[in-house]
Amino acid sequence: MSKESILVIEDEEKIARLLELELEYEGYKVTKAMDGIKGLEEYRSSKWDLILLDVMLPGLSGIEILRRIRMSDSHTPILLLTAKDSVEDKVSGLDLGANDYITKPFQIEELLARVRAALRHKAVEQKKETDWLALADLKLNEKTHEVIRGEDDIELTPREFDLLAYLLKNKLQVLNRDQILEAVWGYDFFGDTNVVDVYIRYLRKKIDTLENEPLIHTIRGVGYVLKVTK
Repeated sequence: MSKESILVIEDEEKIARLLELELEYEGYKVTKAMDGIKGLEEYRSSKWDLILLDVMLPGLSGIEILRRIRMSDSHTPILLLTAKDSVEDKVSGLDLGANDYITKPFQIEELLARVRAALRHKAVEQKKETDWLALADLKLNEKTHEVIRGEDDIELTPREFDLLAYLLKNKLQVLNRDQILEAVWGYDFFGDTNVVDVYIRYLRKKIDTLENEPLIHTIRGVGYVLKVTK
């Protein structure tokens, strides 16, 4: 079983060392960074299961690091280490996407409990995400039969749903009509392959509306592909 990796960005040596020892004792893999610039470099150099981030750092503040991380990464849990009276930092951090904050001085048992809670929440969210097939702002959930484009819920017939699910499972691949017919309608379908074109047209009316970027593309003489072109 692989260890969960934690990045500790903390400039106080004693606190950083305490965190390293306690977290490693709990079975986590720990990397330390002692200033903001080094911390951001470490973050970009690898994938992390969780980040413990001090707010007051030399080089680059914890709030600025949080802001930069959240520009492209909304998934990695980030727990802020804040001073006792820094209400503004706590509010700013939570507004920028921090998952939680821990006030210094802290009890190590509380910190470890917060770390476990954040990692559990991440695992639950990741499990939820695996139920969805997605491309750009289009999402389909095979368990709940939900289809969402942007902020809009889309109602599909069972056959339209199966067709879109097949396209999403094979996104970026050009699929010919026979492949689609066999996968969606089955081996024993004796109708014309034109039924594929008809249902693609139905899907386009619901998925690729005027205000949305087209995702279903025709490859002349071959078939169809689901992809982003811009």
